[in-house]
Amino acid sequence: MASRLARGLGAAALAGAGAVAWGALVEVRWYTLREFTVPVLAPGSDPLTILHLSDLHLTPGQHRKVDWVRDLASLQPDLVIDTGDNWAHLDAMPALLHALEPHLDTPGAFVWGSNDFFAPSPKNPARYLLPDARVQRDRPPVELPWRELGRRLTSAGWIDLDNRRDALDVAGRRISLVGTNDAHLDLDRFPGPDGDIRPAAHREDPAGPARVTEPVPDLHLGVTHAPYRRVLDAMLADDADLILAGHTHGGQLAVPGYGALVTNCDLDRSRAKGLHGWPGARPDAPHGADSTWLHVCGGLGTSPYAPVRFACRPEAALLTLVAAS
Repeated sequence: MASRLARGLGAAALAGAGAVAWGALVEVRWYTLREFTVPVLAPGSDPLTILHLSDLHLTPGQHRKVDWVRDLASLQPDLVIDTGDNWAHLDAMPALLHALEPHLDTPGAFVWGSNDFFAPSPKNPARYLLPDARVQRDRPPVELPWRELGRRLTSAGWIDLDNRRDALDVAGRRISLVGTNDAHLDLDRFPGPDGDIRPAAHREDPAGPARVTEPVPDLHLGVTHAPYRRVLDAMLADDADLILAGHTHGGQLAVPGYGALVTNCDLDRSRAKGLHGWPGARPDAPHGADSTWLHVCGGLGTSPYAPVRFACRPEAALLTLVAAS
């Protein structure tokens, strides 16, 4: 009996070691492109494609990741959305700009995540199993040059959506956008209606009784790093047709047949990655009153202090937006 138990424990330990080795040596670098079709445009509209990048957590020397991200430009998307946590090292700016360089000629927008502001530090991975995985630091964090990164991206024409609204023209369509800064650091402040460019058929001209007609955007996007429920609810109330988020790493560690163990926020595990309805069923109309579309990107990286993925390949996503039925 004791020998059988010992053999069982040995087999379990061997299987666990094999899983860790697979996750740390193979799967963490096994990048994949997820593709989704989102029926969200007005009837009769031509398709529009969005490349969703998130959570690169780039460090110097990750040449394969850089090359893979660069090659995504061959998809020729109409729009690129970056939902943050781009780097994980003080010296990663050159590699990150090289990775993003072929995408900067495409219309784009971005928001920050916590790891855009501060370099990561060693943490106990078990903390992610807590209801709130955020921890107090014993020493001041190392600030990354995020302001310079922001200047580089905006000077190339990408839009900074941190607690802001904006709009741009993409492939003959007018797209309005609303974004927030990182909710994981409680930096999110949902932008109010002042200067609002949300879908609205008309606005009153304060100079007189005449009505000023504004074009109604063809699409309204919500963009955030961490998909906390309060942010998603605010974007739903703002009539967002589609919300894009990252942060979760898809759970990073998943159990086949069960899914992600955690999301590192208050989003439910079933939405740790992929395309879903928020908060309920997927809407069957472009402006459903009760729910909208939510895409959570599982991201391309990990913290350098927890460089492992299991049953959760690193990913980017190509969303093809089509006319709703």
